[in-house]
Amino acid sequence: MRVAYIDQHKEQFGVQPICDALAGTDAEIAPSTYYAARRRPPSARSRSDAALTEEIRVIHAANYGVYGVRKIHAVLRRAGRPVARCTVERLMRRAGLRGISRAKGPRTTRPSPETGRPADLVERQFTAPAPNQLWVADITYIRTFSGWVYAAFVTDVFSRMVVGWQVATSLYTDLALDALNMAIWRRRRDGADLVGLTHHSDRGVQYRALRYTERLADEAAVASVGSRGDSYDNALAEAFNSLFKAELIRNRGPWTSINDVEIAVAEYIDWFNRRRLHGELGHVTPAEHEAAYFAAEPHPPLQKTR
Repeated sequence: MRVAYIDQHKEQFGVQPICDALAGTDAEIAPSTYYAARRRPPSARSRSDAALTEEIRVIHAANYGVYGVRKIHAVLRRAGRPVARCTVERLMRRAGLRGISRAKGPRTTRPSPETGRPADLVERQFTAPAPNQLWVADITYIRTFSGWVYAAFVTDVFSRMVVGWQVATSLYTDLALDALNMAIWRRRRDGADLVGLTHHSDRGVQYRALRYTERLADEAAVASVGSRGDSYDNALAEAFNSLFKAELIRNRGPWTSINDVEIAVAEYIDWFNRRRLHGELGHVTPAEHEAAYFAAEPHPPLQKTR
């Protein structure tokens, strides 16, 4: 520690003056001791720490700078690096690297009148036995220099994969409907059967609009709406919004306009689906989780989530 302190300040004060200032304190060190320490080759541990710290920096930077100790440790283990979690924590703290923190923001959907509201088929149980059994949908907001931008997402509960999204400058039905249409197109392209799919959302007017409910009916999907009107009734979708805001919007902003937001969202969703490790999935990606499911043939008959 004393050698490192002198290294940090010697250009400004010089070695001898620093040693003189430390004389008589618990940190006292002679100039000869400092120079001897500088000539001594680095220890095996310090070389190992330096190499591992550089690996950690690369992993951290490659993942939007949002991974904390748990996910960095998981990436290293997946790469065959048998490193202790406490070592990762020590090196990240020394390097000033940390994960992103999340904070809740206000809701963006406006409740619609209660007339004819669909039942809550989920009742806060956000689990599914297979892909395309339960989707959740929600909308969030982004402040740009050109005004507010809104983003709608549709997420598959089984794998946490974002299957549909859209960005717009207004909160009208087309925003949510375009995200739904993307989700349907992507899953249909992969040969999915959406009959009996449960689509869960909050009570926002975007999700209660006739065109939206008709589109679900076209696919023989079932609409579900949170009954209590708070964040817990659509907790999984709210959790994704919180990650999105922390990992992309606040982390990479400020934003100029919808144009740079659209590009960034597309890149983020690709990373989120294909490269981001999810603790809820056992530290694999959504794409890996779905691939493992479909590789495990034959599958038993599945009861559709209702």
